[in-house]
Amino acid sequence: MLDDCLSSNKTYTMNVVLLEDNNYEWSVNFVKEAVKQALEQDRMENVKAGLDFNLTASFSGFSTSMYNRQGCGSSTCEGVAILKTLYDNHEAGCVMLGPSCTFATFQLVDDDIGLNLGVPVISAGSLGLSCNYKPKLTRILPPARKVSDMLVNFMRERLPFKEVWNKVYVYKKSNATEECFWYINAMEAGSATFASNTRRYMVRGEKELKEVLNAKERLSNIVILCGGVDEIVSLKEKVGRIPEDIIFLLLDMFNPEYYINATSSEGMQDVLVITLPPRNYSKDSNSSFNGTMNDYVAGYHDWTLFFGKALRERMLSRRRNKESSEMRMSLNPFGNISFHGLGGLYVLDEYGDRDVNFTMIYTSTATTTYEPLCMFDTSRNATMIIDLKPALPWAGGWLPDDVPDDPNVINWQEVIVIVLSLSVVVVTAIALIFYRQNRKERLSQKKWSHINPHLIGPLDEKEVSLKIDDDKRRDSTYYTHRGCYDKKPVILKELIHTDGDFTEDQRIELNTLLRIDYYNLTKFYGTVKFEYGVFGVFELCQRGSLRYILNDRISYPDDSFMDMEFKISVMYDIAKGMSYLHSSNIAIHGRLKSTNCVVDNRMVVKITDFGWHTILKPGRDLWTAPEHLREKGVSQKGDVYSYAIIAHEIIMRRPLFYTQFYLDPVEKMHRVQFPSGMTVFRPDLNFDSASEREIELYMLIKNCWDEDPERRPDFKKIELTLGKIFSNLHNHTTETYMDNLIRRLQMYSRTLERLVEERTSLYKAERDRADRLNFMLLPGPVVRSLKETGKVEPELFEEVTIYFSDIVGFTTLCHYSTPMEVVDMLNDIYKNFDSILDHHDVYKVETIGDAYMVASGLPKRNGNRHAVDIAHMALDILSFVGTFELEHMPGIPLWIRIGVHSGPCAAGVVGKKMPRYCLFGDTVNTASRMESTGLPLRIHVSQSTINILQRTDCQFEYKKRGETYLKGKGKEMTYWLTGATGGNYKRPTPPSAENFQKLQQDLAEMIVSSLEERGAGRASFENRNTLSTKVRRRETNSSLQRDSPPEYFHLAVTDNPTTYL
Repeated sequence: MLDDCLSSNKTYTMNVVLLEDNNYEWSVNFVKEAVKQALEQDRMENVKAGLDFNLTASFSGFSTSMYNRQGCGSSTCEGVAILKTLYDNHEAGCVMLGPSCTFATFQLVDDDIGLNLGVPVISAGSLGLSCNYKPKLTRILPPARKVSDMLVNFMRERLPFKEVWNKVYVYKKSNATEECFWYINAMEAGSATFASNTRRYMVRGEKELKEVLNAKERLSNIVILCGGVDEIVSLKEKVGRIPEDIIFLLLDMFNPEYYINATSSEGMQDVLVITLPPRNYSKDSNSSFNGTMNDYVAGYHDWTLFFGKALRERMLSRRRNKESSEMRMSLNPFGNISFHGLGGLYVLDEYGDRDVNFTMIYTSTATTTYEPLCMFDTSRNATMIIDLKPALPWAGGWLPDDVPDDPNVINWQEVIVIVLSLSVVVVTAIALIFYRQNRKERLSQKKWSHINPHLIGPLDEKEVSLKIDDDKRRDSTYYTHRGCYDKKPVILKELIHTDGDFTEDQRIELNTLLRIDYYNLTKFYGTVKFEYGVFGVFELCQRGSLRYILNDRISYPDDSFMDMEFKISVMYDIAKGMSYLHSSNIAIHGRLKSTNCVVDNRMVVKITDFGWHTILKPGRDLWTAPEHLREKGVSQKGDVYSYAIIAHEIIMRRPLFYTQFYLDPVEKMHRVQFPSGMTVFRPDLNFDSASEREIELYMLIKNCWDEDPERRPDFKKIELTLGKIFSNLHNHTTETYMDNLIRRLQMYSRTLERLVEERTSLYKAERDRADRLNFMLLPGPVVRSLKETGKVEPELFEEVTIYFSDIVGFTTLCHYSTPMEVVDMLNDIYKNFDSILDHHDVYKVETIGDAYMVASGLPKRNGNRHAVDIAHMALDILSFVGTFELEHMPGIPLWIRIGVHSGPCAAGVVGKKMPRYCLFGDTVNTASRMESTGLPLRIHVSQSTINILQRTDCQFEYKKRGETYLKGKGKEMTYWLTGATGGNYKRPTPPSAENFQKLQQDLAEMIVSSLEERGAGRASFENRNTLSTKVRRRETNSSLQRDSPPEYFHLAVTDNPTTYL
């Protein structure tokens, strides 16, 4: 990097890009003087070294005074705009100082949306997590990730004056400074280090802080906040009484006053201040910088001196033909370096972020002054104790524990006696229960065998044949059968990859399945063998899959049916079923998803498709745990992850794995399988707008899909958590289960009338939509006749005019276009044609490929107007074609041929499926011949149409073409329609070539020339994914492609409201 700067020119420039607002400590007006002094000092050092180069700086500022949100919270693109201007004017220097705002810096250095910078960015600021690990960014003040790591490690350590901390309150205020906003944001971010390694509770606003501090069941004694001495004193006055065992951790990083004036302020006795170590500047040095010296100004001043020193040493090493060893390369051009300055010792890690020794300062009860307690070295993540016997104000001279003392705690001796007594009783009861269950199981143990096919009857006494035609079996992938076995409704799922002769391991597994009988698991009755296949016989749950019910918002509305209480019940049913399954001999499901959680008529959720490990492959989809996407297999912790995805579907009632920005399932699976850095990819959970109960559920879901399988809870713990949440929904001391049931029935009945109205309106809207669609497909009189009588009588029309047109060279255009380009081209052309038709009394018959057919005079007769309307319409279409430009082939003309003929015609609706209003008769054939014998960009009109036009009052311009041979008709006199008297038609100039093959050749040459000019030459043209290249590739690769048999069908993998194999 330095060599590139040295080889550029004799002027070595730094670009300083900062805010102009004087309300901020890093304003360009403050930094400018410090940087200039550093440049002057560097110049003098260069003179001493005998070097003839000078380091200079350009200063660019952007003001936010005109924005509603000023400062760093305003527009994020000013830094990008300034840097682009510098690049365009060739004024970009060797390095860029600033911006200090996180939003602006992120726009410059992010790999996805940032600029492709050629120079490093040095920032005193940019503290947010979004700017972590950026190769071109160096941060000379400690960023938020360093503060988070420091707090996490300090809380985990056991020190002579503190125990290990886990729970903590984090106070977030609305009008925070830039550094406080990002430091607290790093602790709030759900997927970041702090939230992942502690149990933090966010507190927003003074009112909420007062409530949590004075709550009887306070969760923690520790409150982390960011600000200054005045802010915390003011906050305490507003909150009122503070409990004695509370400790405030105050992040006041950039305030050196604690070292200058050691006398503690009133109200700081229970505050532990975390700040930077002593600086090398003082009030005296501050005066030389016009009273603007602070950590931001010092950072930019010190970096200017360091960069000048680095350039000077590299220049001297070149003079001595040696390479400097001081600039070591790392992930960041300035990583792993250290230097001294006004701001103290600067130590940068491999990512270019500053490591510091954070100092923790307390108020001594002996001297009432600020005393250093310890220092935390972020480079080693270690605490260095300074005061071995601190005079701390808390009880025992120790920092308080994180969890408050419970006054209702029972004496530990009493606890031991109670626990031992209960243990004896419980162990005895469990032993008796296990003995009775094992004895009953041994007596009634079932053995697997095929069920007699005659015992499988039709469901509900209906004549339902289970026989499937061979043709239907070949065309169908999923085979769903319902029946009745032993007077119970059952579902038959075909076992595709077996002939019924199971292996020993499969028989053992089938015997295990037969013995499973639990309320939240579907019952397996056995297998049945028909001539056409082998089927598993399972309990039928009539309401279908859970995924189907979640999608049906009409039958199961949120407000009256799928409320929070019901959703928790659904989650509880699944958790109970999985808890039983994990404790059984089956142990693991391996394919848990919302499509194999089924619902019976009593709205009980049951799990199906479990226990087929020797027959089915493990699941690999969006429900699959990340560790099993990387390495195939199944585990109980993998089932917990799948449960979390299902719970997200239930609570949010959104599509599977819903995220706002990523929609492709394959991309989602890839991001889950291969997380980027410390961030894991999961469905969206909006904690900000969630209620207290929803936050509890969100935390449960988040724990269940944790990236580390060992940190996920088991289903027993999930059951207990859901039970507590459910019991807190209502006060069950005053509301019985019957009261709850009556309340829900009343709520459902109140919404029933509204549901009927909604469905009625939906029906009317659907009916109107169907009518509009029918009128688009068929003429109005035909639609009305079909609706009233169910049929349409064919009709003979004495005189109509028919229009045909097609695109000249359409096959050539297709040859050089992709399939989607062909579809888009025809759609653009015919949408415009359709809009022209709206201004004339005509009826569009159909389009076939590039052919466009229109008629007038039917089904509504209009006298002689049919020829006039078709003529005006043809002139309008021809005028439009002259101005139309192909979107994917700019500059290539669109040529069409138009043919018009008048005469008698028969019309009627043909067919029952997809009925079409079709025209029949010689007039249709002749109109088609008029079009095919015409020329590009001309309207070919027959003698009969001219005769009708002459009978009308409208004056059209035409000229005789002469006798033209029409197939099946012989020679006929035809004309070119050129315009209408008084009409302003801008007809395009027809092509000069009369020979059709010559026209095709000319068009092909124009297309090839245009594509080569727009692409990167012939190679780019050959690589276009056009229809012709697709055909060539298909012919080339056809020998390599074979029809492989489909994978074994997993049980219940679709959203059909039944279960099936």
